[in-house]
Amino acid sequence: MKKINKYQKFLVIYFIAMVVLWAGLWATDTKAGNWNYWFSFLFGLIPLVGGAVGIVKSSIWGRFKSTLGKAVFFISLGLLLWGLGETIWSYYNFFKHVPAPYPSLADIGFAPSIFFWILGTIYLAKASGALFVLKKSTAAKVLAILVPLLLLIPSYYIQVTLARGGSLLPEGETSLKVVLDIVYPFGDFLALVFAGMVFSLSYKYFGGFYRKAITSILLGLFVMYCGDSVFSYTTTEGTYYNADWGDMFLALGLSLITFGILAFCTKPTVKQSADTK
Repeated sequence: MKKINKYQKFLVIYFIAMVVLWAGLWATDTKAGNWNYWFSFLFGLIPLVGGAVGIVKSSIWGRFKSTLGKAVFFISLGLLLWGLGETIWSYYNFFKHVPAPYPSLADIGFAPSIFFWILGTIYLAKASGALFVLKKSTAAKVLAILVPLLLLIPSYYIQVTLARGGSLLPEGETSLKVVLDIVYPFGDFLALVFAGMVFSLSYKYFGGFYRKAITSILLGLFVMYCGDSVFSYTTTEGTYYNADWGDMFLALGLSLITFGILAFCTKPTVKQSADTK
């Protein structure tokens, strides 16, 4: 991927504007009010619009007729759903005056997004050659076992020890929140495992066009894992507010995933196509 396309350029400019807004809120120690709500709404437009564009443009790669087309479609669908969830969240903020609607109807968008990211990453593994390497290499099989185990220890520490005070089912929480607090970390963990396997098993097979795009997607999934971990911790501790540093993690993670997906929204040039071989 020698150059970024027009969609990616717009995203970079938009994200810089979001960082400026967030920095202004942080510098003024603003933790409540419309500007915080606006930040949540505006960064939610990144996956909403980017996901919609990715779904439409997945036709460039055959959509359901090719492995890469499926990867682009499902990851884009996950982005779109996450954006819809954030839009519903903002509805609660602006019209219901609920600062942190969790659990709420917004989770109808948030929860399925993780499933489609995992599904898209599986297809990405197939398209990038990770599954082929896994079948043919004993070292790859060992790595496939080690990656989840290495990620499990810090995941347990972050999600259970830090975020939930050492208890997976703390007292005083609603059943739905308990279920979501389990589903989100578990889903994030699976997405992170698949992302780690794709990255470690097939990085050297990423051609010029694919390398930066796929790396951006995988890095975005990791940042989303960090952002959701912060969200789980702050909502459990009662310290969450819109546009906190956890939201900045989410904005960055979503931007990275969207940036990678948008790379597939224009056809590569002949030179770029040759780089993928």
